[in-house]
Amino acid sequence: MSKVISATIIKGVGGLYTVLTDEGSTLECKARGIFRKDNIIPLVGDRVIIADKDGARVIDEITERRNFLLRPALANIDRLVIVSSVVEPRPNLLLIDRLTALAIYNGIEPVIVFTKTDLADASNLKRIYTSAGFKVFCTGLGNDEDIKDIIDTLSSGISAFAGNTGVGKSTLINAIEPSLNLATGEISKKLGRGRHTTRSVELFRFNDGFIADTPGFSSLDFTGNVSIPKDELQHCFPEFKDYIDECRFSGCAHLKDKGCKVREAAECDKIPIERYRSYQELYLEAKQKEDEKYK
Repeated sequence: MSKVISATIIKGVGGLYTVLTDEGSTLECKARGIFRKDNIIPLVGDRVIIADKDGARVIDEITERRNFLLRPALANIDRLVIVSSVVEPRPNLLLIDRLTALAIYNGIEPVIVFTKTDLADASNLKRIYTSAGFKVFCTGLGNDEDIKDIIDTLSSGISAFAGNTGVGKSTLINAIEPSLNLATGEISKKLGRGRHTTRSVELFRFNDGFIADTPGFSSLDFTGNVSIPKDELQHCFPEFKDYIDECRFSGCAHLKDKGCKVREAAECDKIPIERYRSYQELYLEAKQKEDEKYK
């Protein structure tokens, strides 16, 4: 075996992986057969050790992952950039809240970008999510003041992009880094949604980090990821933090519980009511899954 090489997987198609070495060169290789035997699938974003075996470069080792998602299939994510348009398609707050919760549960920083703000006002949407403690940016034709701040935010680590099709993920990435020239799709007015223009996850070098364009997905596409236990969900809503310990009863579900300070805060507009309603819906979903599991 010759000298080993440290690298990051930046693309994987049909069992062939493209890696970027720490020295800056790009290599193509396959994974060791033992990974398949152990039911381990190398993911884009994995830090790996490359070695020469029998004259071929192979992924010899996958270092421990900090986190990973299955849909999109990506590892070691630093931030999830959740992209939502303000119109065409209309913003889906439950989907945004599902994604912010999923990110937080996996130790990933959520960043929210509202697009097409030249077509409709985004001030209320921005208020909801900035008051919840998230970084929020707005972009639109002739209204790209936030692009520089987005670039600064994404300049290190791995940033994954997520959001329903047609919201402008690829357009946003092209504005951030025009040299990528990613394919973009138009909204089908008949269907009210866009056609998928991205088929596989791929990392692109960006400043001192990577950015990834991920396949368009619906709210159901995240069912492949680990579900958030209902009792952990409260900790995935950072604006609840100041109220959780003030609830009258320990183990409060923050639904209709007597003496619940989270519910009271939402009713008094100290917590965005839209976020609280999403929490209620996500909690009931998680409870139903757990009840079915133990039937």
